[in-house]
Amino acid sequence: MKRPGEKTEWGVEVSAERPAGPSVRPRDAATIVLIDRTTGHPRVLVGKRSSRHVFMPDTYVFPGGRRDASDHALPFASDLHPLVLAKLTGERGTERSARAIALAALRELHEETGLTLGDAASGQLRASLHTLRYVARAVTPPGNVRRFDTRFFSTFADEAGINPDLIRDTGELHDLRWLDLRDVDSLTMPLITRTVLEDLKKLMSMDPALPFGSPVPFYYSRRGQSFRSTV
Repeated sequence: MKRPGEKTEWGVEVSAERPAGPSVRPRDAATIVLIDRTTGHPRVLVGKRSSRHVFMPDTYVFPGGRRDASDHALPFASDLHPLVLAKLTGERGTERSARAIALAALRELHEETGLTLGDAASGQLRASLHTLRYVARAVTPPGNVRRFDTRFFSTFADEAGINPDLIRDTGELHDLRWLDLRDVDSLTMPLITRTVLEDLKKLMSMDPALPFGSPVPFYYSRRGQSFRSTV
């Protein structure tokens, strides 16, 4: 059991005022691992969270955040690959609910980095979901101030029609950078971020195209024990 002020494996302080635990229900969240493969060695987009954040302050993470209630109603230009949609629907129950998780990831990417998967010319994002791979799921362990049930998506910048040079810092993420997958130890990251990157490197070593139907690792904790299964 972590004591107040200690850091958990997600890099979050345990609260002394309102101890977190099993009663704190994880909220749905989504993040995206955007890969640039134009330089010869794959790079992923990361940014630094502000020290003001309660959840994972001063650490480098992928763009993403919690799912909003309105994400169900966001328009989309293209749908998820059938294999991805099937996996998410198996977890969420309905295609609409499953799709909202992916839409949240692309909304957060647009808000936090200025990059768009889809069309935002009309002032409203119409996301293109068809290139997204579902690569990991992780639930924040009990004992954290915030808990999230996070789905990790991934896609290639060139495949999604994204110019890697167009990233811009925002109030949510700053020092945005493309991190060479060979240099993941050079930045301060939560353990789960490093773990997902290691999984991604292994998957790309077997098939650089990242197949849509690959097994999805699922990280969670019970009674103080950490587990890894597949979705």
